Amino acid sequence: MLTNFNFTGAAVALAMTAGAAAANPYEPYAGTTLVVNFPAHPHFDAVMEVLPQFTEETGIRVEVDQLQYLKMREKQTLELTKRKGDYDLIAYVVFSKADYVYADQLENLAKYFMNPALADPGYDAGDLIDGYVANIGVAGGDKGYLPGATGSLFGIPFGSETSILGYRQDIFDKHGLQVPTNYEELLDVACKIPELEPGMGGLASRAASGHHASHAFLLHLAPLGGRIFDDQWNPIVNNEAGVAAAEALKTIVDCGAEGAKTFGFAEAGASFLQGNSAMFLDSTVFAGQVNNPEKSKVVGKVAWAPHPMGVRRGSQTGGFGIGIPGNAQNKDAAFLLMQWLTSKEADKAIAIAGGNPSRFSTHSDPAVLEVQPHLEVFGKALAFADPDWRPIIPTWGKINADLGTTLSQVLTEDLDIQTALDGVAERARGIMEDAGYYTWQN
Repeated sequence: MLTNFNFTGAAVALAMTAGAAAANPYEPYAGTTLVVNFPAHPHFDAVMEVLPQFTEETGIRVEVDQLQYLKMREKQTLELTKRKGDYDLIAYVVFSKADYVYADQLENLAKYFMNPALADPGYDAGDLIDGYVANIGVAGGDKGYLPGATGSLFGIPFGSETSILGYRQDIFDKHGLQVPTNYEELLDVACKIPELEPGMGGLASRAASGHHASHAFLLHLAPLGGRIFDDQWNPIVNNEAGVAAAEALKTIVDCGAEGAKTFGFAEAGASFLQGNSAMFLDSTVFAGQVNNPEKSKVVGKVAWAPHPMGVRRGSQTGGFGIGIPGNAQNKDAAFLLMQWLTSKEADKAIAIAGGNPSRFSTHSDPAVLEVQPHLEVFGKALAFADPDWRPIIPTWGKINADLGTTLSQVLTEDLDIQTALDGVAERARGIMEDAGYYTWQN
């Protein structure tokens, strides 16, 4: 749906001063119309509430093409190959970052931040959640997709998500249970709950064959000290840490609610919202549903804690970033919009409206916490968001699919975990060899 925000009416109920200066930096672009592409997603629904203020302050009009994620990705794939594109600013996920940068379809942002007529000196980029800058914004550094000596910035985090533990405060209080802070405690409580509360699962988790099972495995792999590859791209998913992660997932599923082996993200969330599971460990984007009486039977009964620690802290990185297409027609004005949307003032306003903030300061802002108190805990979790919890490489799709299918056999057919992961590692090596990852080792 294409929505035109030519805002000239009454002011939105907040005042923002991002980019304000004695000489109006927006004046040369007043009257410009930007076309942006956003997903249909709770964070961007909140953005839509705040966005009219940008036009009021700057005189720059914004049209938003808001699409379901897969349709958005398809549309971008077409648009970015044109000589002149229709989009001035796009939202994307981290795997799209890798594709777009490799195809030279996203602007390197260095020249915009170097331009004193465009770059707001009060922007405070150091306040952005660093794990998300690394994950969603940087390419060309270590491993090709992480920061490093050769890395460059191509996007800004916009709607940061990480894994968080939701738990039923009333159930924990009733039985005198301690909130788990490490994996030993997490697995112990997950399997105690069904004994204490017959018919209730311990921890609702993704487990269905395919990307759901692999995602759940990866949630545990990073904190338990594992990686899919070592620094030379040798598969190590089958080492001790990998086995421990698979064992943790199997324990969680075995102690889960009825049907746990078939849960995707939606089913796991529904199990928690309907009161059929006592804990939920997944993306922070889920939090918006917990106190919605139209979707939840556990309103007012849920508390939050950081992702439990294994041998290290390592919560997931997810969510979206925003970048300027290489074929955009209004690049300078698009940068001004990007900078405004990710400023401290706009990040705060979007958070109050129900979005996922991308700045540390927003997670501790008293005005934000008065409306969204759970963000204080989320900010603590985001400090440990791991930008390398999964590899952002072209071959990952094939390896991830194989991992998810194989883990499903572990969960549903009791396939031996070591045997299963040895097979994944062997097949992953073949995929990586065919793609040329060992060329410089030979």
